Amino acid sequence: MERVIVAALSGVSIILIMVALGYLMNERKWFSSESPRIISRLVTQVALPAYMVATVTKRFTASELRLLLPDLRYPVLSMTILFALAAAIARICAVRKNHRGLFTSMFFNSNTVFIGLPLNMALFGSASVPYVLVYYMANTTFFWTLGVWLIQHDGKHKAGVNWRQVVSKIFSPPLLGFILAVVLIILHIHVPAFIMQTCGYLGGLTVPLSMLFIGIAISNAGLRRLRFDRDAVLIMLGRFVVAPLLMILLVMPASMPLLMKQVFVIQAAMPVMTNAPIVAKLYQADADYAAVMVTETTLMAAVTVPLWMVVVQMVVK
Repeated sequence: MERVIVAALSGVSIILIMVALGYLMNERKWFSSESPRIISRLVTQVALPAYMVATVTKRFTASELRLLLPDLRYPVLSMTILFALAAAIARICAVRKNHRGLFTSMFFNSNTVFIGLPLNMALFGSASVPYVLVYYMANTTFFWTLGVWLIQHDGKHKAGVNWRQVVSKIFSPPLLGFILAVVLIILHIHVPAFIMQTCGYLGGLTVPLSMLFIGIAISNAGLRRLRFDRDAVLIMLGRFVVAPLLMILLVMPASMPLLMKQVFVIQAAMPVMTNAPIVAKLYQADADYAAVMVTETTLMAAVTVPLWMVVVQMVVK
């Protein structure tokens, strides 16, 4: 028990130190207003794809990869149930009409890349990356279809789904990096060592840059704007209690690798997606409300993730 707690706290502490560094650097004006966008693009379009190629090709065989995709049904089922539950809670608890779409979207979608990926890497090592990506595929699909449609309802634009945008977001550079790695494995293509080393170096930027990005985002949101009202508490209950508990119930009887079960539970317990305020601003919904919830849930994850790590190690078998 003690070793589990220490391991969980150590993994989270690594993340918090880097987040705090990003926060302090931004407070001291090290970054410009364009820095978060540049860092985000560097992580998602360069570091993460390189990391996928470097890691997946080293750790998985073709037969192991074929077993991954069928387990996509667990995060899909989990998010479907969470969506229905969130919509019901929004009505029963009389969430403001111009917040209901954002509330529902933030309740059932989690931050699977900028926090989920580096946190799982810190807790479980690089072997967790393909499992993180399976959850990411489901989460991204839900957010850029149902999640965006819900947020549009809060704004001034007519609600609809831009399928070109949806496809481009789902088949993002990280996923394309994963697909490339799968092709290399299946076709038994041996990439020159210097290319793999380059991918390894670039992939090493993923965790630190992601955490600096979160620190900058928290700084820009402003800690003084935090408010733990009823809506915030309900979203936190959804993100940090209901979602991981539901995932445990779904994966416990399943015949999948233990590490995949653990990663799915931790991914389900991640904070609100950082894309929520961006999409809210685009469709003239309450972007400040979304930004505050991203900040609050990100900070709260520092408390809840170590607890869930202990639960996962003790309960998930």
